[in-house]
Amino acid sequence: MAKKVISDKLSIYIPQSKMDQKPVQRLMRLGDKNDRSVNYLVVEAILQYLKREEGK
Repeated sequence: MAKKVISDKLSIYIPQSKMDQKPVQRLMRLGDKNDRSVNYLVVEAILQYLKREEGK
């Protein structure tokens, strides 16, 4: 079996049930306000989540 390659890229799927909360638009607005990219905000959110969950 071939060894699995880990990519440094990530795509996310936002379920239709969450689209009414407008997560992408909110991230874009927050990114503009704080002079950060959406990618930066998403990575920061993931790192905070991992730190919180792994600390349990």
